[in-house]
Amino acid sequence: MTAQVRTSARADGWRELFAGRNAIFAVILAGGVALHAVNLYIAATVLPSVVSDIGGIEYYAWSTTLFVIASILGSAFTPSLLGAQGPRVGYVVAAAIFTAGALTCAFAPSMPVLLAGRAVQGLGGGLFYALAYAVTRMVFPEPLWPKALGLISAIWGVATLAGPAVGGIFAEAGDWRAAFWSLAPLAIIFAIVAAIMMPPQAPRDRTEQPAPLLQLVILTASVLVLSAASVSTSSAVVASGIVVTLALVAGLLVVETKARRRITPVGGLDPRLPMGAILATVALFMIAMQPEIFIPFLLQTLHGQSPLIAGYIASLMAVGWTLASLATGKWSGDAAVRAIHAAPYIVLAGLVILAITLPADSAGRPWVVPAISLALILVGFGIGMAWPHLVTRIFAASPPNQQTQAAGAITTVQLYASAMGAAAAGMIANASGLVDPGGRSGAAQAAVALCVSFGLAAALAAFTVGRIGNKAASNKETK
Repeated sequence: MTAQVRTSARADGWRELFAGRNAIFAVILAGGVALHAVNLYIAATVLPSVVSDIGGIEYYAWSTTLFVIASILGSAFTPSLLGAQGPRVGYVVAAAIFTAGALTCAFAPSMPVLLAGRAVQGLGGGLFYALAYAVTRMVFPEPLWPKALGLISAIWGVATLAGPAVGGIFAEAGDWRAAFWSLAPLAIIFAIVAAIMMPPQAPRDRTEQPAPLLQLVILTASVLVLSAASVSTSSAVVASGIVVTLALVAGLLVVETKARRRITPVGGLDPRLPMGAILATVALFMIAMQPEIFIPFLLQTLHGQSPLIAGYIASLMAVGWTLASLATGKWSGDAAVRAIHAAPYIVLAGLVILAITLPADSAGRPWVVPAISLALILVGFGIGMAWPHLVTRIFAASPPNQQTQAAGAITTVQLYASAMGAAAAGMIANASGLVDPGGRSGAAQAAVALCVSFGLAAALAAFTVGRIGNKAASNKETK
């Protein structure tokens, strides 16, 4: 008997989500996301110490870019893995890959090896994240979906509080490697619990079609080209990289539109339809938050913060996400629509404040660091208040036989936007002075350029949310 049969069709509040076997499933789904999120923020916190030890500041954004692009591949293969093996094996595979990546990073003798480990970690993390969305609709009844998704979103934020703590403590102790290997035992324990408790069956709407390899190749190439161009000191190379990247993105859209094996559900590439507008909004939100990857470095360089404190301040974006998800996860109808429509303006306000306060001299100005903290909370709050409702509408808008694909598309679009955003952030930061002239002056210039540039994504999201109505698109509309 499935959880869907055992659980009441109505869910009033959060109590039912944590009742009986629902609680076990909730812990497993949230736990996978927690490992992924903790790892991401550990890396962000210790990376200034890593480059100080083994060099490679020009590749600072690559740690995030490679991690995220590998996560895309993991999330894209999630529907096939679920269809062939079911949730139980899927979670064990994800944990094994994640553990291998963590150990590679922990013992990396150089930046190239560490980046390889980050890519392996990303593959496992992408599986974890996509599995959480896909398995939610398998083990919970539909009335619990918004609450389960709100929990996943909130746990992401809660877990990121542990990341800066672990990373910061080890960085200040001069042992950044331990921050990575400390995750391996947790992943192994998680694999054992998932192997015992998760259902073995595959989803009913599983597809036997393989992953859309051509789209994945183009997608990966577009991110790698932009990342490679970002470290060049030649303006001609940078410009050529941007042109090639745009051409690859255009080619990706053409191939995806015509392909029989798609990453996105039907209607997912048309921003005039609710499905396309939702996915576009997800992408823009992810792009808008990418200055976050440089926050720990900027706080240490511009405001003299320790690794631990800088990591915790950077995690305030996740705190805002968590608070908003918990506060708005149970909203529905007009209230949910208002949350979605207000979100871009809150994100934009946070980025504007960051553009003003990050480069400011905090000496003798006690308000600067608190203002930075408030701005980070605002960015996260704006995204978190919309996120559960965006994801719920994607599920509702998908035809029944495409819901597993829709779950994978959420993560793929999110991660692709994050990877492109991270690559663009590295390019913008390097071009605006992070490496040359470097130091405080270069960091201040990079801070302004990052916040202003990525504020444009939040502004664009204010337009895409206008296509998202009170009800999700019907199957007819998305065909």
